[in-house]
Amino acid sequence: MPRPRFLPLPLTATVAALSIALCSCSSTAGSADGGPARAAAAAGGGDAPRMTQQEMNARPRDALRQGGTLVWAIDQYSTQWNPVQADGSEASTNDVVKSLLPTFWRSDAGGVQTPNPAFLLDARSEQQQGRQVVVWTLNPKAHWSDGTPITWRDLQANWQALNGQDPGYKTATTNGFDQVESVVRGQDDFQAVMTFKEPYSEWQAMFNNAGNAPLLPAKYVSSPELFNTSFRNRVPVTAGPFKLESLDAGARTVTVVADPGWWGDKPLLDRIVFKAYDTGAMPQAFAKGEVDFYNNGPNTEGYRLIRSTAGGEVRKAGGPNLRHLVLNGRSPLLEDARLRQALIQAIDRAEITRTDLAGLDWPYVPMNNHFLVPSQHGYQDNSNGLSRFDPNAAKASLDALGWKPGPNGVRSKDGKELVLRYVAPAANNLAQNESEEVTRMLAAVGVTVQVKTVPAGEYFDGYVYKHDFDLTSFSLLGTPFPVSNSISTFQQDSGSNWAQVGSKALDKAMADAAKADTVDEETAALNRADTEAWQVAGLVPLYQRPAIYGVRKELANIGAAGLGDVVYENIGFVK
Repeated sequence: MPRPRFLPLPLTATVAALSIALCSCSSTAGSADGGPARAAAAAGGGDAPRMTQQEMNARPRDALRQGGTLVWAIDQYSTQWNPVQADGSEASTNDVVKSLLPTFWRSDAGGVQTPNPAFLLDARSEQQQGRQVVVWTLNPKAHWSDGTPITWRDLQANWQALNGQDPGYKTATTNGFDQVESVVRGQDDFQAVMTFKEPYSEWQAMFNNAGNAPLLPAKYVSSPELFNTSFRNRVPVTAGPFKLESLDAGARTVTVVADPGWWGDKPLLDRIVFKAYDTGAMPQAFAKGEVDFYNNGPNTEGYRLIRSTAGGEVRKAGGPNLRHLVLNGRSPLLEDARLRQALIQAIDRAEITRTDLAGLDWPYVPMNNHFLVPSQHGYQDNSNGLSRFDPNAAKASLDALGWKPGPNGVRSKDGKELVLRYVAPAANNLAQNESEEVTRMLAAVGVTVQVKTVPAGEYFDGYVYKHDFDLTSFSLLGTPFPVSNSISTFQQDSGSNWAQVGSKALDKAMADAAKADTVDEETAALNRADTEAWQVAGLVPLYQRPAIYGVRKELANIGAAGLGDVVYENIGFVK
């Protein structure tokens, strides 16, 4: 089974294969094969959930009625609708643009990729003169909404924007594309020949909604200015089963409607209204009938409310999703990795896991690996003791670093007190619980935490993307591509490296994983990377985040997708 990777989601960050998707998610961003290892659970009881689960109410198209409107709750009304631009790698952005932009692949519940014939007739990877070459054969019927055909030039423009050669392109990640040497025309305009400088095992993550990396139009990404601004507060062109009807910043809604020019299976729905809510308000909106579908995540009250709502049901699955804490390594007080390591040891991640997940029928399993969740093949603890809650060791480390307790109990050094700012989105019970727990735990070792609660709609754009925090927490939502998802989160100077820390050894281990020939080689490289990630001590895994959704019972082909993807044209209401 392919191993998934993460996306960043601040409020609900989603970390994607090629881009990370962030999700602040309240508890209210390769085709390699491997079998999942079962991990023993902690206090919650039971095993860690299998990642191959999926609950979508899967139905054939002929069992569904034509027409209807779906109201889909998202956690942020975005300003950047380019999902591979550094400011657009959010779950909310991805949910919307996946209905509008091309995906070359379909992903099943186990993460196996097959070409999406609406765009891709064939794709094959082969060796030519010692180089990996991928030949992409496109569907000549595919076109952008302005009538322009989708051709090899779109693939070339995407590569040029995402290969990392021009720093003017503010990309969420360059992974995979930075290993490509050239993209040229094949036998005609509908075939692209991509030659790699180095092997890239997860090439199927490219142009793939399952990896949060749809194809973008050459016309709007062919220069840094276009790439960074063309999708700001607008979607200039589409090429999916739906087209844009309206963006309403005042109402915080995006409305898409079935596109009569779509050449694939006709969408069953007439329209989808994506409406932004604070995550804490979503359960009540669902209970009141204002919303048909929302990502509940580990929201205990929301979970109960879904189950008690007439006509509603819970759909949940295990997956490659991660809840984590971020320490900003470029904050003046947190520049020393040894200090960050000490803070990690002072935080009881098992207690945070227990309090976040209480009442969810989900095992309380803390996560001790940055890249693999407890149910995945190859999962192991590489922390060298840093994953262990040990406040006495934390105190000793702080003492050794010169941070001595003052008369008021707060540690100080060179006249500066160790006072840290924890930024948390409003109306988010997970963030509230985590900030309170971290405040209490760090106070026990002489560190003061001041919690700054900010409007949910400003959390990512105003704080996370600007690295304006000392501590924060959000979710990373995974994809079927473990390496592609993760590189941008940990690579030095990446636009999606929220902690702003890294090392050459970590970069090399991730690069080795990206070009691994076998599952075992990839797993070994990921575990080497995990060892380094603990040492740089910027992103701290908390637990595998439950994929729990509230859905109207009559809705089909939507829910907890696991390692699969949602086929938007197949979403519909049961007859």
